[in-house]
Amino acid sequence: MNIIISPQRPGRAVLELAGWLAVTGAAAALGALASVDAAGFYAQLDRPAWAPPAWLFGPVWSVLYLIMAVAAWRVGRIRTPPPRPAWLLYLAQLALNALWSWLFFAWHLGAPAFACIVALWLMMIATIVSFGRRERLAAILLWPCLAWVSFAGALCLAIWQRNPALL
Repeated sequence: MNIIISPQRPGRAVLELAGWLAVTGAAAALGALASVDAAGFYAQLDRPAWAPPAWLFGPVWSVLYLIMAVAAWRVGRIRTPPPRPAWLLYLAQLALNALWSWLFFAWHLGAPAFACIVALWLMMIATIVSFGRRERLAAILLWPCLAWVSFAGALCLAIWQRNPALL
């Protein structure tokens, strides 16, 4: 289903997009608070050879959060039925995303961090399915996020298992 923004209401569309950017940005900021010392902690960890450098995470997550906000906004462009269930799943996966940063980087809890990322992965699948029922492009926009969370889950598991004394 394609969404065409009505020319009579472009201001509303911009405000709605700004709202989703703000909500998603707030979740990103909450996770970032836990990651203030992430680079130092990450450098201490025994990481697999395929682990990316610490500087890569910020830019990747910035792009992914932007894409996620656009996807949530697109879901809301379809007013009937109300998008609340899809948005609740989206908000839940944002919360899990922020929680993971606290579990891993702030509290150094490997097992709970891995359990959280598995729950996040499942929540992202549910969000993609829910978004896809409303607007196909919104669901497709979340696929890179799911791919990155899949990679992050494998990395989380590998790092946790290699660093039992730190995690």
